[in-house]
Amino acid sequence: MDKISLLQARKQKITEAGKQIRKDIFTLIDEESFVELSAFSFSKNDFYGEEAEGEGVVTGFATVEGFPFYIVAQNAAVLSGGVSKANCEKIAKCLNQAEKTSTPVIYYASTSGVQIGEGINVLEGLATLILKASQLKGTIPQYLILNGEVYGQISVLAGLCDFTFFIDKKSVLAANSPLVISAKSGMNISAAEVGGANGLKNANLASFTVNNLNEVKDKIVKITELMSSAVIDCDDLNSAVAELDKNADVENLMKVFDEDSSVEIGAAYSGEVRCFLARVGGIAVAAVIFDGKDGVELTALNVRKLKDFAEFACCYGLPYITFVNTLGIKADVATNDSLVIKELGEYVSILDCIDAAKISVVYGKAIGLGYTVFAAKSMNYDCVYAFANSKIALFDSKQGAEIEFAEYKAVDKEKLATRYAEENSDPVNAAKGGYIDNIIQPAFTKQYLVASLQMLLK
Repeated sequence: MDKISLLQARKQKITEAGKQIRKDIFTLIDEESFVELSAFSFSKNDFYGEEAEGEGVVTGFATVEGFPFYIVAQNAAVLSGGVSKANCEKIAKCLNQAEKTSTPVIYYASTSGVQIGEGINVLEGLATLILKASQLKGTIPQYLILNGEVYGQISVLAGLCDFTFFIDKKSVLAANSPLVISAKSGMNISAAEVGGANGLKNANLASFTVNNLNEVKDKIVKITELMSSAVIDCDDLNSAVAELDKNADVENLMKVFDEDSSVEIGAAYSGEVRCFLARVGGIAVAAVIFDGKDGVELTALNVRKLKDFAEFACCYGLPYITFVNTLGIKADVATNDSLVIKELGEYVSILDCIDAAKISVVYGKAIGLGYTVFAAKSMNYDCVYAFANSKIALFDSKQGAEIEFAEYKAVDKEKLATRYAEENSDPVNAAKGGYIDNIIQPAFTKQYLVASLQMLLK
């Protein structure tokens, strides 16, 4: 066979093997924008006796709504997406290109694990790939789309990416397959139980659960728009949110964000702490809202979510806004206090490293450690504001009343709690000490935030 015929034959094999994966890639990217890298990579797996067209992965450069990205797409049609040393090296080569140009990366993953016939060679390949992805973390955004089931060491990529997308009822992410776990446990374990989106709610791995690739594309574009330009022109700099005067809940607090600018991250995980990328007065921010009617109690899980989000804000230089309504560490036997304390300690360290503006707004309660970490001026918050009806104190009203008024055993406990709150929880007390920059009318929250961000913008 002459060289031209050989080339054509290989091209045909690669095209056939990658028909579906390329169709999916083209759903995400702008038409005719894809420039494939290492397209004719072609090796043979001696263990399986099969050829690996394109090394079982499609890599290249493309634009998504005009924004540049490098694409890494695992091809499940080649050896079930099995990861090989050559596969890893091809991906690492693509990541090197992304690093040179500071271009974000989109991974599109589906794999049954490693090609076991390669033995230790594939482990070296994985080490190269994982190290390179780790080096990119916090310098260029990395997005992971789970397209089916992903097992084995390549799952570590999910922990290195800034955003992960689980396609509902289809995506699975786990270090070990159900087969392995079932064999070890003697129980029949399903893929969804091992690593479905619902099963990973306590792992903070699923940034988004979506229905299809079009939803993924919309989220990626929105996030990229937020991160590509720190400041844009905005017409509603001084708009009031009248609804906040009536009801200071999350729905109304979100109205301080510019219209259609917010993206919630990790909504399915620890929903009492909600994390948003958004714009306020045209300025891109990372914002946290404590969502609890009577104040959120801190656990290891919700603090871990806060920690990961604060680290993201720190890496990408985003102003950090916290809307506070928290009672401090959850007080029950089931809560592992030592683990919460560890997570809080790490959170404080990351918070201190945020060089952009840090603003705290106490809209509900800031009690005890909840005040110290999330609203204390001495925690190096640039601006601290409080709603007039917020509560700032050492103890919550019931707990404080039991301690301070212990001798009044016969008196109605609710009355004592009310008395404690009136005497000790008024934000004016904190303002008198210079710990609160201003006690504000809720409706004008956005105006204060915009003014503060403009003042602190670097």
